[in-house]
Amino acid sequence: MTTTAPRDEQLWSRCDGCASLLYRKRLRRNLDVCPECGTHTRLDAPDRVAQLVDPDSFTPLSDRAARVDPIGFVDALPYPHRLSAARAGTGLDEAVLCGTARIGGQPVALAVMDFRFLGGSLGCAVGELITATAERALADEVPLVLVTASGGARMQEGALSLMQMATVSQAVAGLREAGLLTVSVITDPTYGGVAASFATNTDVVLAESGARMGFAGPRVIRQVTGATLPEGFQTAEFLLRHGQVDMVVPRHALRGRLTALLAAARSARRVARRPPVPRQEPAPRPANGTDAAGPATAAGGPERDAWATVRRARHPGRPTTLDYLETAFDGFVELHGDRLAADCPAVVGGVARLDGRPVMVIGHQKGHTTAELVAHNFGMASPAGHRKALRLMRLAARLGLPVVTLVDTPGADPGVSAEQQGQAAAIAENILALSTLPTPVVAVVTGEGGSGGALALAVADRVLMLENAVYSVISPEGCAAILWPDSSAAPQAARALRLTATDLCRLGVVDEVVPEPRAAAHDDPAGAAELLARAVAANLAPLLDVPAATLVRRRRHRFRRYGAARTTGVSR
Repeated sequence: MTTTAPRDEQLWSRCDGCASLLYRKRLRRNLDVCPECGTHTRLDAPDRVAQLVDPDSFTPLSDRAARVDPIGFVDALPYPHRLSAARAGTGLDEAVLCGTARIGGQPVALAVMDFRFLGGSLGCAVGELITATAERALADEVPLVLVTASGGARMQEGALSLMQMATVSQAVAGLREAGLLTVSVITDPTYGGVAASFATNTDVVLAESGARMGFAGPRVIRQVTGATLPEGFQTAEFLLRHGQVDMVVPRHALRGRLTALLAAARSARRVARRPPVPRQEPAPRPANGTDAAGPATAAGGPERDAWATVRRARHPGRPTTLDYLETAFDGFVELHGDRLAADCPAVVGGVARLDGRPVMVIGHQKGHTTAELVAHNFGMASPAGHRKALRLMRLAARLGLPVVTLVDTPGADPGVSAEQQGQAAAIAENILALSTLPTPVVAVVTGEGGSGGALALAVADRVLMLENAVYSVISPEGCAAILWPDSSAAPQAARALRLTATDLCRLGVVDEVVPEPRAAAHDDPAGAAELLARAVAANLAPLLDVPAATLVRRRRHRFRRYGAARTTGVSR
């Protein structure tokens, strides 16, 4: 916003985005967001704190910014003179404001950068203040929230400013190891050493609408490479499409999104700190789905025609993961991106609540219409989708959140680009991570469970299947094309593959068959969601008090029992 008078005396401002002349008080009431075009004005640190935290809850850290000039830097002015001018112009000691506060009633340690102070540059004093804030978060066992606005490392402090990238990152790593949530809020602009360290190595990265972030700025990129940059390059929306941030949030919604994330982490930590209830470890169940006392407690349900079940599992009206997240779970906050290259639309995930308990939900997403199916690649995950799922699994483990996965995919993306990006290795890494994940995992096959793409989300403590779901090493059509004269033998292949919930329950691959309303889930999606929620909650509850080492040991034993010497056949 363009103005000519001192800020406190301004009556009018002109929007830099649409050139509208705006009444200053109206603009302030709209959180300094243009009501005509939505352009987000840069905020100084005190204003940002006032907008984000609960009233009267912010307490500055007692640490004072050190006055340093480590290399005696001089350009047009000596560095100390520039520091003095920045302090006089902003009223701040340094380019960050740090303290403790509450956001939505949740305690946090908070560091907010201010671009007015030497471009929000990261120097020794700034690094020390942010590190001290992280150490305070660790001591108080509360989340850390960082609000970034910076041009990068501070040139006037030479290589010592570069070292602050590592110093602050180590402090963030300490919070990760302690299972404390770290969140960064990217505001405009965030570049250089800040973008390449603590702005992006937190657990969750939120970007304010219109914010820009990158390692090198557009001008530098054009000068060095001569490249023409794409429309919207490095904007928040561009970053979301390329998997770099979890979500883009307009300013008016930032506080609410932070509150939801902090509440989930706080609740999970309270549960995790409860002393475990001693439980007698049950004897392992044989792979045929029966135990020493007789038939398995999870009944396989009535016999169903395999090909008819395949067709029901693929029905376009069948509820998707997003449908279940809207109906079976509460308060879903979606997290996006693999933090490397993309945000795969075939996998969705984030924090939600089930029966009042925070959980991490990850699932395949198909769609109902042709357009939705195409947009989500028919639920076939790319390597980026598997990496996104892996990132969320690991975040759940750090925060002590149980993981619920919803499996509905014909298989992993078989395309050329997926192969070039390491599809096989991405699936393998997920399977490995789930095998050792120190938090409860419940998987539900809700539709199609296709091959390795399904298993990448289904290495779990408890595996459930909806009554009309299927789970197989290959599609019936693929099996028929290889082993029969042609794909028209798919119905015969479906029966031979033993891919129904009843069959898999007998084999011990599946623990429980979840019933569906009437003929199938698509007849009554709300009823299906209620049955799914009830089944997941019932299967999750006994796992919550099991020590992590025991969970991992049982999970490994579960899959060890599928060896050839232990597997029994299914009567034909």
